[in-house]
Amino acid sequence: QVQLLESGGGLVQAGGSLRLSCTASGTIFSINAMGWYRQAPGKQRELVATVTSGGTTGYADFVKGRFTISRDNAKNTVYLEMNRLTPEDTAVYYCNAKGVRIADSRGFRVDADNWGRGTQVTVSS
Repeated sequence: QVQLLESGGGLVQAGGSLRLSCTASGTIFSINAMGWYRQAPGKQRELVATVTSGGTTGYADFVKGRFTISRDNAKNTVYLEMNRLTPEDTAVYYCNAKGVRIADSRGFRVDADNWGRGTQVTVSS
């Protein structure tokens, strides 16, 4: 079972910065794409940013120029550097990992879509 553990959320004033981290645990051979999503109260979960194993990144328009996603493949870890935060960025941020090749009793399997439990980010005005 792939487990994703997020950290780095918290309370910050508008204009401030936070750095989120997410590490995938297990005997993992490879991870295709990792990313961050967020869900604000009363709203649907939305994509924030993604990064492939080759380093190709993608961002939602509302975070371009403010957030930076990166990953350390050796550590199975993805990061989200968030700058110039606004109250509209307040949400639970979820880590996602797609195409995780992980060892099991038969050798390995591929877990297609995996989620962390989320970390709260609150931006005060």
